[in-house]
Amino acid sequence: MGPVKRGTQGRWAVPWAVAGLWVAALVLLLPLAGKFADVQQNRAVDYLPAGADSTQVARVQDELPGGESTDLVVVYHRDGGLTAADRETAAAQIAEVERDFELSEAPRGVPSADGSTLMYPVSSTRPGQDEEAQLAFVDGVREAVGGTGGLSAEVGGPGAVGADMDEVFETIDGTLLTATLGVVTVLLVLIYRSPFLWLVPLAVAGAATLLAMAAAYGTHELFGITITGQSGGIMTVLVLGAGTDYALLLVSRYREELRRHERPYDAMRAALRGCGPAVLASSGTVAAGLLCLLAADLNSSSGMGPVGMVGVLAALAAMTTLLPAVLVLLGRRVFWPLIPAYGSTPKARRSLFAAMGTSATRRPAAVLTGGAVLLGALALGALNLGGDLRQEDAFTERPESVSAMRTLAEEYPGRGAQPISVIAPAGDADEVVERVRGTEGVAEAAAGRAGDTWAEITVFATAPPESAGETRTIEALRDTLDGTGAHVGGPSAERLDLARSEARDRAVIVPLALAAVFLILVVLLRSLVAPLLLLGAVVAVWGAALGIGGLVFGPLLGFAGTDPGIGLLSFVFLVALGVDYGIFLMHRMREESLNGAEPDTAALTALRTTGGVIASAGVVLAATFAVLTTLPLVAMVELGFVIAVGVLLDTFLVRTYLVTTASVLLGRRMWWPGALSRTPEPERGERQPEPV
Repeated sequence: MGPVKRGTQGRWAVPWAVAGLWVAALVLLLPLAGKFADVQQNRAVDYLPAGADSTQVARVQDELPGGESTDLVVVYHRDGGLTAADRETAAAQIAEVERDFELSEAPRGVPSADGSTLMYPVSSTRPGQDEEAQLAFVDGVREAVGGTGGLSAEVGGPGAVGADMDEVFETIDGTLLTATLGVVTVLLVLIYRSPFLWLVPLAVAGAATLLAMAAAYGTHELFGITITGQSGGIMTVLVLGAGTDYALLLVSRYREELRRHERPYDAMRAALRGCGPAVLASSGTVAAGLLCLLAADLNSSSGMGPVGMVGVLAALAAMTTLLPAVLVLLGRRVFWPLIPAYGSTPKARRSLFAAMGTSATRRPAAVLTGGAVLLGALALGALNLGGDLRQEDAFTERPESVSAMRTLAEEYPGRGAQPISVIAPAGDADEVVERVRGTEGVAEAAAGRAGDTWAEITVFATAPPESAGETRTIEALRDTLDGTGAHVGGPSAERLDLARSEARDRAVIVPLALAAVFLILVVLLRSLVAPLLLLGAVVAVWGAALGIGGLVFGPLLGFAGTDPGIGLLSFVFLVALGVDYGIFLMHRMREESLNGAEPDTAALTALRTTGGVIASAGVVLAATFAVLTTLPLVAMVELGFVIAVGVLLDTFLVRTYLVTTASVLLGRRMWWPGALSRTPEPERGERQPEPV
């Protein structure tokens, strides 16, 4: 065996060392990743605005004797009227519930005016804040009651709705991970046309997911960051989607460099130098945009920021260290059967994106104007978005809890079926009760639990839950009790505060996210004009995607409202993720310009060389977010739809046509005030020397 050439050992030692460190790290982090689902919190207080009235109520209720109460309503109904036997059945079943569970008070039946319905409020503080105990209580009540022979028996109320919601969130992580992996696998096989290559980025993405889960768990333990079922599910999608995008860009550039370099190690170094800055800036914009969510008043949104950022950084770490190491160790054969041989040239094929770019640059002004008008017209569809989504409309398929609440709304029109909770200083409870009873829209008010500092008052409005009438009652209560130290909460007040907080967060976070992304783009592109162009494009895409949602959600899918958080979350994700593709395109365009290409040639070359990988990345990212539309929650369906549509618009319309034509029209001015903008425009066919 001859002497080892200098540097050969390093070419093998480095990737082996990197792969070994990753294996060791994953073994150590696996137990932490397994605890990620355990720290997800889905109680109302985990989503509520930090300083809202309803948040104060939820926190005080936890501290009252018995702790947090789980409130249910058992609803018995028979079309045409309840019989004496029905009432006996109901009384016997409620008595069984009272025997089996420690209730706050004995349930009292309240008949409807027409005698067709009988409702029993059932409440217990025994489960406290233990979500498993709350679910067990709800399940136990549901097992104890049941209808026969035309008599229906359903369990509703806030506790039942929460239990149905928790059941959905319990399945989110597994469902999303399985579905997303399946979608990414199919797309990678189609993109790479190789029986082996797709396994590499997929396996690395799986490693990134484990790292993200462990890091998110650590963030929660160290800083108390709120992790909800929603943010946990979105983090999984983000890691797999963004990680696969970075892998597609790196593998594409690595394939190019393998034709120029004999050794895979050298080819990978060149590939990382070539696309590394774009990948770093891309992940930086996503992380910065998500981190802006920390400024949100909404607990769930502020927690989603660092959780999403952890996911993106985990994807970046895996795709820029573990993926290159594995690809180098596997060598060229991983690309079989389309192995890029050293010194070879790829087969000359007509590039779809080159053809699209050429057609766009023939009449760039007309294409740019037409595209802008199209996006503006689509954005008008946002005017058709429904009002704020009510709790009873939050599921794509109506669960038992929602069915029970609708029955109550129909059969008790003069009395709300969902309580409004008022927390008052213990010494002023009697006075506050009198004020509450004298408030317009209040049907009933009664004092409940009391502690040394606070007392609870249960209020029922005359209007049905989450109606305009109940909203007026909540606002009237807050006006009446202003200055007394009392707070007004409960499920309906919580949703009112959520909607108001979302409006506040949009006003704060939208400009903050735009500023953060703009600064990163300025540093990367050394220009002010190009970043403004990219940001204008993604904002237009966001508006158009929301507009398409307005044309689909109500008219086609039958959704009765729009989740208040969709505007802010879709904006942050579309701006941060949409700028990714602009970075890939602009970075290559700037590279070509630095090598002396004239502006239109640089734009077309960048589109030809990056168009395929951007399209592949866009399809993968859109498909991963589209997985959210398979969940039985309207909010997740709406969010996944808007982001998926926005990514596709950005990939196939904005990047291909609008950014390309705008770049041609602007010429060197696009790089103002950088050095490239001061380089004279070269004559056609003349190669411009690289600026100093």
